[in-house]
Amino acid sequence: MAAPTPTPGIHHVTCIAGDPQRNLDFWVETLGLRLVKQSINQDDPSTYHFFFADAEGTPGTSMTFFPWGDLPQGKVGSGQVSRTAFRVPEGSLDYWEDRFDDYNVDYDDRVERFGETVLPFRDPDGLPVELVEVEIPADDPTVPWTEFVPEDAAIRGFHSVTLWLADPHPTMGLLRTMGFEEVGTEQSRGDTPGDERTRFAATGTVGKYVDVLPTIQGGRQGHGTVHHVAFQTPTDEDQQAMREAIRGEGLNPTQQIDRHWFRSVYVREHGGILFELATKEPGYTSDEPLDDLGGRLVLPGSFEDRREEIEAGLPDVTVPRADGIEADD
Repeated sequence: MAAPTPTPGIHHVTCIAGDPQRNLDFWVETLGLRLVKQSINQDDPSTYHFFFADAEGTPGTSMTFFPWGDLPQGKVGSGQVSRTAFRVPEGSLDYWEDRFDDYNVDYDDRVERFGETVLPFRDPDGLPVELVEVEIPADDPTVPWTEFVPEDAAIRGFHSVTLWLADPHPTMGLLRTMGFEEVGTEQSRGDTPGDERTRFAATGTVGKYVDVLPTIQGGRQGHGTVHHVAFQTPTDEDQQAMREAIRGEGLNPTQQIDRHWFRSVYVREHGGILFELATKEPGYTSDEPLDDLGGRLVLPGSFEDRREEIEAGLPDVTVPRADGIEADD
């Protein structure tokens, strides 16, 4: 079997939150990301699904959340994505520390990792997040959203995810099958219980890194943890080839599932982390104009026929606006 087209990197990361309004306020106003899709969990339509991204919802920029208020607080541990890191322009971490002070964000001292400066912090649900200073190339595919944060500090998509694994070696093999290449190893710097961090790089520009650390520290899914990480398989053909390659690793990926803005395949990798493969098309503008992204509740497919029922079961939320104008609920 021919090797699949290597993945360009991360497509999106989906996490679990508690209160939906608090989640919106933090990720839109405090961090300055754009709400590009306000929808529902298609497997649990009683729950919102929020998508935060750059100005155009570019693949590799979407942090998404299921605000499951009834779940308990989670704990990051082995078999989870332990950290999600975003790129920010070089020289912008002073701005971010000042902003975090103004908004009472819980953050830690900067650390150096693989020659880059990292600012670790947590969102209101305790989700571990990082900002990494990088040089943003002139032809970068991301488009900064500047309603709350200036362009010279705005988040520019994903930098990396960190995986905590009891036995990292089978997952390392899977990453190589997916087209990641090992690019370095260094001692862990205080942010994790692992002794050694191994970095893998994909072929793209945004969300290109996956770091792997060994740990047996126990965890549980809940508020403040990652539900799954999705990797880009831009076309259906790319996705099918990657699916077959993953099957060859002894895993059991699902059939393709239509998620309306992309088509998905899911697989529980060797260490227990839920991976998704996601296509580039049709994208977030397939059902809303670019200028209107995130301004209203979008119900994909047959869910639109249940709008009255679904809306009645969801709490009212208001999307933050810098000009003070409230978006439609």
